[in-house]
This record gives sequence, C-alpha cells and structure tokens, in this order.
Amino acid sequence: MAEATQTSPPGSGSPPPEKGSSGDNGWRKEYWRRNLRLMVVLLTIWFVVSFVCGILLIEPLNEIVIFGFPLGLWFAQQGSIYTFVILILVYAKLMDRLDDEYGVSERDEEGRRV
Repeated sequence: MAEATQTSPPGSGSPPPEKGSSGDNGWRKEYWRRNLRLMVVLLTIWFVVSFVCGILLIEPLNEIVIFGFPLGLWFAQQGSIYTFVILILVYAKLMDRLDDEYGVSERDEEGRRV
C-alpha cells in the first residue's frame, strides 16, 4: 500500500503540506473558496429571513396568523434569531466536514476533537 504524500489532493484526509514548504498551495485556495461560498450562502439565508421577511414583507406576512401571532411579527422578533442560531450550528458542522476533507481538522491520534 502506497503512503500518502504531503501534497495529496483534497478529500484524501491526509495532512496538508508543512508550513514553509514549497508544496502546492492550490488546496489552500480551494479550501478558502469553499469556506467563503458556504459563508455567503448562509449569510444570504439569514438576510432573507431577517431583512426581507422581517422588514420588507412584514405587512403581507402579518395577514398569516399562527397561534394568534402575525407571521411577519414573528419573523421580525424571533425568526431571525432562531435562524441565526441554526445557521451557526450548520456552519460548524459543515466546516468540520470541510476540515476533515482537507486534512486540517483539530483531532488527536485517536480521532477525537482536541
């Protein structure tokens, strides 16, 4: 069985090249690009829930009443906060997977989080 080299492609789970080495930095650019794309998607979702649903569309959404509360008011007061907390958890989980894929996760020898 062949050993993994330090310049192995993303997704191999092997460690990235050592700092200061003349190895390929392409994996760092790809890792950062995927990180930024994830952040943009999640922040767009939060913007739509908090700004669009909570401010711009509050009047039409207030016509929908759930448990005695107007939906637009709920989005403005509670929905954006709940959405933000859920998006934080989603970001942490997806970044954990991305870190594992690129071999930069913070785990000990037995695979536990450090």
